[in-house]
Amino acid sequence: MPTAIAVTSPDLVLPPTDPQTLPAAVLPGPGTRPLDAALADVQLLLERHGHLIVVCPATAPPATEQRLHAVRALLESDRIAIVRTDLPPLGAAVLVRQLRQLACCDFSPGVLASAARLLAHYVYAGAVLGSVARLDHVPVGLGSHLKGWLPGAHFAVLAGPAPQLVRLGSSGPAGSDALTGPEFGTDLVLARGQLQTDWPTAVLAPRWQVRAVQEAALPESSPRWWGTGKLVEFAAYLPDLPVLHQLVSSVRRETCHWCRMELIGDRCGFCAAPLPTAEPTPVTPAGHP
Repeated sequence: MPTAIAVTSPDLVLPPTDPQTLPAAVLPGPGTRPLDAALADVQLLLERHGHLIVVCPATAPPATEQRLHAVRALLESDRIAIVRTDLPPLGAAVLVRQLRQLACCDFSPGVLASAARLLAHYVYAGAVLGSVARLDHVPVGLGSHLKGWLPGAHFAVLAGPAPQLVRLGSSGPAGSDALTGPEFGTDLVLARGQLQTDWPTAVLAPRWQVRAVQEAALPESSPRWWGTGKLVEFAAYLPDLPVLHQLVSSVRRETCHWCRMELIGDRCGFCAAPLPTAEPTPVTPAGHP
């Protein structure tokens, strides 16, 4: 049976890319769902799917993460993985959709959970902002910070996989002011806030050689993450399931020394135990056995 994918907010659920993309369960926060009901929800998911992977943004309220850990502890279940991500809201939603795509494949729950960290490196998540004065999640130089208060200033910001920030002119950036994009074929999804600009579709998409552009609703948490409601958020990503499958399949698989789940990378997606490093071979001094 396919592993269940759950999220902590409906903002993280994008429309499926194909009929095989599995739906995502939404686990409401402690302010909207009592604990006993949350326990019943998760127990039902485990009965139907065997294992559950919950994607929780690193910026989610502390009470949200505490609720997830409480549910896992009360159910005494080792079949629940809580995956944290530093991606901005739209990028996190893209990551969730990729996990939903891969959940219908032959990957074990452990590989699927640990694959989230791998896939995040291939999501180019950013935004065009009307101000960077309150941007906390991407480094902002003093000059850009001061210019962020100027009327009409627009900035192109990339949060990951490597942070970048450039100021846009009336016709977009020129020369070295361009954002460094992916060196592989991608699709682009964008979500419009209160900023009126066509820069992502008119300039960024051709420069990054994007194959297709889709639009989505702006996540409710995006203005808070980016520090302004005057934005257009975007994310370039690998859309094709065969490519995603090959990417995950190409990574060597290990067995977690703690919970015995299968994993890729250097950390278990279920218990978060790091992969042990090989101990150096002791050197025997000359003349000794």
